[in-house]
Amino acid sequence: MSKHVVVFSIPGLRRQDVTPQQTPTLSDWAGVGALAELIPTFPCVTSPVQASMVTGTPPSSHGVIANGFFHRDRNEVEFWVGRNDVITGRQVWDELRARHPGYTSAVWHLQNIKDAGADFIVTPAPIHEPDGTTRLWCYSKPEGLYQQLLDALGQFPLQHYWGPLSGIGSTKWILDAAAWLIEKHRPNLNWVYVPHLDYAAQKFGPNSSQAQAAVAELDRALGDFAQRVLGSAIGRDVVFLAVGEYALTDVTGVIYPNRILREAGLLAVRKEGGAEYIDLKGSKAFAMVDHQFAHVYVQAGERIDRVAELFRGTRGVAGVYQGAERAQVGIDHPRSGDVVLVCDDARWCAYYWWLDDAAAPAFGRTVDIHRKPGYDPVELFFDPVTKGIPLDAGLVKGSHGAPAMKPRQRTALVCSAARSTIESGRTCRDTDIKRIALSLFDTTPVELGKFLPSRLVVESD
Repeated sequence: MSKHVVVFSIPGLRRQDVTPQQTPTLSDWAGVGALAELIPTFPCVTSPVQASMVTGTPPSSHGVIANGFFHRDRNEVEFWVGRNDVITGRQVWDELRARHPGYTSAVWHLQNIKDAGADFIVTPAPIHEPDGTTRLWCYSKPEGLYQQLLDALGQFPLQHYWGPLSGIGSTKWILDAAAWLIEKHRPNLNWVYVPHLDYAAQKFGPNSSQAQAAVAELDRALGDFAQRVLGSAIGRDVVFLAVGEYALTDVTGVIYPNRILREAGLLAVRKEGGAEYIDLKGSKAFAMVDHQFAHVYVQAGERIDRVAELFRGTRGVAGVYQGAERAQVGIDHPRSGDVVLVCDDARWCAYYWWLDDAAAPAFGRTVDIHRKPGYDPVELFFDPVTKGIPLDAGLVKGSHGAPAMKPRQRTALVCSAARSTIESGRTCRDTDIKRIALSLFDTTPVELGKFLPSRLVVESD
């Protein structure tokens, strides 16, 4: 039984990345405790996986069906909403407090975390001023916590968190801030998002030399954090649990669902100042894309089966699920699209709807995570000619999100506790993480793989 647990939520951490040569910190933890494989639940992207971890339930239950949502009542796409009320279900910090009154929790940079029940929360919340400028800031709970961190550590480096300048700086700030809070307030549960492995793997591919260098870089940052925590008041009684959110795969092609819908006469655009903007209200169907899948929303009166048929047989589309068929991939929720598209793991979906780059809206060439009806990994690149983001989706070399059908789509779980209920070599699911984390406080036996979809048949690579 432990009184302090630190959970690291790490995108892109794979079991094969954990070796004594490349990741001595993670390997040391695994040598004492356990190293297991983990299968992320579809959709294998940040917000749904994080929600699955903290609730112990799949997206069909917790309702986070992508990194964004389409609000049918107001014809609006909203990505990275930040609010916790989009998640249905009891979360791990609430369960911990119920089991152990007086225990506290801290959460760092998780998605959809604002106003959650944890005692300490920090997550980016830049302030958009009336003059169009953006002021760096973070949401924090309790109020005033971020100001204390600002005084102690300086601004959270948002420019290193996403975009062309993404790098280890954001991860180091998060870890320094988490260590600062541990030293001052000693939260019992610390849930820390460390984003560093996402960048090089998407830009250069998950097996590139750049991605492997990032793994080593992250391990050094975790080692520095661990040394600081082990030297603190909780050092004799702390367990580290590192969990891979999803695994990236090499991609060689791009699918443009909105262009397919437009060419079929189903997606409408409006022209302003020579640029074309998607007309959600006037469209009979449009796609909200997110890495290797897309939710296609169909206007009442349009035949859903006709829309689905457009994508059947499309090269790179591995699955088309309409209506009740969405349950086959665990995405049967009212927020889901009427049709759900799934790529094979060598392709990803881009949101582009224009047929000529000259007609692209201005925000297409900027880092703008809110106005695009889809996730845009091309924001990681910089075009020195236009001094903006390029419009070449083929630049992206790594992606994720498709159902984890193959071993290469699995991630890693590393636990430093010798008394952990996890056995090395076991296969876990992201929906097990809540129970695993709680078990470290009270050694409750963990039932693993409870939400494994019956359709998920693991294939060989």
